[in-house]
Amino acid sequence: MTIRIDAHQHFWNPARGDYDWMPRDNAVLNRVYLPEDLAPRLAEAGIAKTVLVQAAASVEETEYMLGIADATDTVAAVVGWIDFEDRSHLRHLERLRDHPKFVGVRPMIQDIPDVDWMLRDDVQWAYSALADLDLTFDALGFSRHLGNFLTLLKRYPKLRVVVDHCMKPQVRDHGTAREELAFWANGMARIARETGAYCKLSGLVTEANDGWNVEDLRPYAARLLASFGPDRMMWGSDWPVCLLSASYADWRQAAEALTAGLGEADRDEIFGGTAARFYGIKN
Repeated sequence: MTIRIDAHQHFWNPARGDYDWMPRDNAVLNRVYLPEDLAPRLAEAGIAKTVLVQAAASVEETEYMLGIADATDTVAAVVGWIDFEDRSHLRHLERLRDHPKFVGVRPMIQDIPDVDWMLRDDVQWAYSALADLDLTFDALGFSRHLGNFLTLLKRYPKLRVVVDHCMKPQVRDHGTAREELAFWANGMARIARETGAYCKLSGLVTEANDGWNVEDLRPYAARLLASFGPDRMMWGSDWPVCLLSASYADWRQAAEALTAGLGEADRDEIFGGTAARFYGIKN
């Protein structure tokens, strides 16, 4: 049986002070989340391993996550952060690569005002270094970033890339904006067709309206499955961010419903096999 993996979750302690994006008045997000909070939900869903992903733009948070991973058997991989604008951070990549659970990095591109930031000359060294060191790159952005990500991924064909949160299509708006749905779907299809990137089936519920249902999400999941196929898609909870719109169990059950038409082998890929291959997770 394929190991069950949550390919995208977070732990954090706001008192650390480097979660600049976090609303201080949001009671759901602005609190401590640790392994003991997630453990019952993993057990209920039959999930054996997770990928712990950065939530702060600091190397110190990466060290914090690796400390958690050292003490937590369920954390199989850590996606951290380095400063792409500081070439001296190559030393951090080379150092962190020696940790058995460090697998790659994620710059917080969705929060950078300059949509063209990822193509700036001064950050190109980082993509080359990731490819040379065989580390992964989590691509975090919105539909407006699709064209630039396509350019970037074609520039670095050896870079191992996974698109986070389906590139955050604005599900709440697409009921009346079919052109936006078409723009997103075409951009994702081109990334799937013209590059070797993978995609995380995650984040859709937080982009949907309150009171969302599975049918609201189905057009997005269907297009992604048609473009990437199960062997390039991996499910992630985005816990605890998902709690803004759904419980861990509700999003997991929605994802199961969205993939119910697939065969068992394909579902095994989405709920474990793909993440295991991409991040090098062993049973």
